[in-house]
Amino acid sequence: MLFLVNQLFKIYFKINKLHLCKPLIRAIDSSSLKDEYSMAQRVTYKYYVGRKAMFDSDFKQAEEYLSFAFCHCHRATQKNKRMILIYLLPVKMLLGHMPTVQLLRKYDLLQFSDVTKAVGEGNLLLLNEALTKHEAFFIRCGIFLILEKLKIITYRNLFKKVYLLLRTHQLPLDAFLVALRFMQIVDVDIDEVQCIIANLIYMGHIKGYISHQHQKLVVSKQNPFPSLSSVS
Repeated sequence: MLFLVNQLFKIYFKINKLHLCKPLIRAIDSSSLKDEYSMAQRVTYKYYVGRKAMFDSDFKQAEEYLSFAFCHCHRATQKNKRMILIYLLPVKMLLGHMPTVQLLRKYDLLQFSDVTKAVGEGNLLLLNEALTKHEAFFIRCGIFLILEKLKIITYRNLFKKVYLLLRTHQLPLDAFLVALRFMQIVDVDIDEVQCIIANLIYMGHIKGYISHQHQKLVVSKQNPFPSLSSVS
């Protein structure tokens, strides 16, 4: 049964009808036999369900399923492990876990190298360059729009650097504007800065509020930039 479900998954992904996967997932997850299928079929199942969770923006579930698929995929099948990693890496990065260069080199996925570096450093300029440089590869894999979501994490890491630099809990909005212009984002004004910060606060990436009267971001004195895995 699981073999048939996996074949249907393959077809639905190819024709971009992911909503048709839902009743199949429900049927397998409610089955008492779900842990008795061969490991190869379970790995394939977790791979497709993990990919669907990623496209549904359920990144923690996506990480769980794709990690299972990667860890239990036969070590001799390097090609399959690489295919799983193409989707696991963006999910891991959105949850704050950056891959090592050694891992990327081992599986010939150095297209992610500059993306990883940019997000970790809060370097929006490098991120834009990396996404543009490898755009064709990312689009072909169907992950370009997922990687675009890393921009908000990169903003968060850049703004955290501003906070660490100024060492105060009342941060002038102008300081963030300067940081963005340093990243060669010149078509941004103070209203857009407020919008970006408001989004970061709403998503839980910053604990604080904007004082419009004083044109400042007032952040919490305790853990103002929560870890990504705790808020995603």
